[in-house]
Amino acid sequence: MTPPTIGASDLKILKVLSLLIDYPNNELFSGDTLADCTEIIARSTLISPEVRTQIIDLIEDLIDTGCLEAQARYDGLFERGRSLSLWLFEHVHGESRDRGQAMVDLMGQYEAAGFEISVKELPDYLPLYLEFLAYQASVINDDIQIRMDIADVSHIIALLAARLEDRGSIYQGCFNALLQIAGKPLAIVEEYQEQISKEQRDDTFEALDKEWEEEVVTFLDAQQEDRCPSQTSTQNLAAKAGVRTTPATNTVDAPVHWVDFKTSQPVKQ
Repeated sequence: MTPPTIGASDLKILKVLSLLIDYPNNELFSGDTLADCTEIIARSTLISPEVRTQIIDLIEDLIDTGCLEAQARYDGLFERGRSLSLWLFEHVHGESRDRGQAMVDLMGQYEAAGFEISVKELPDYLPLYLEFLAYQASVINDDIQIRMDIADVSHIIALLAARLEDRGSIYQGCFNALLQIAGKPLAIVEEYQEQISKEQRDDTFEALDKEWEEEVVTFLDAQQEDRCPSQTSTQNLAAKAGVRTTPATNTVDAPVHWVDFKTSQPVKQ
């Protein structure tokens, strides 16, 4: 049987966002990859003109910056400290044993959908999850369901967007796009600004040293605590995260299609 083509769905934008949020490896800079990403973003009706511009600015910045410098910047942003961790369950379960069971459950969803992970990566890694949803969109032909799946983790995404905004990161546009695809207003990001203002940065050398020391003590002296059973799906992940949420619902705001641009207008390369 011929595998589904991600490009056949409007939600192929999720594949683009997956590539951009992921580590900027050499393949991202090879051939026409970034040019193709620009075209898909520029033509998407699922995000606003403002957010399209934010993402295209990121792509152009990656082109101007080059692979090595982009990788160094990425390391300092997403891979130093936990506040910008791209592993969803880390924001939900932390280091508790429930996280392992949640991994198993999510992997089961991937396998049941016929989605095979060909890289050594945890199943809750956000770029991987977005690629899975892009794949699912081409299989089940139900964009609303896919957007609901993103809405289930929208509070985690909004928190990450707020932290990126606080650091003046050009990557924020990708997370703004995910919120709009989920039917969430960008104003939700601003709701976290007070919380962000009270946080201590965890990406400094002092903070990283302190965290390492505390982890060693915790490991040696840990006491088993009562924990709630793990969820068997990604639904309501945000409600379990250590972030401020509004009453959860199982619905998504009415989808919005942004049509205030001319489809015949040349794509910015």
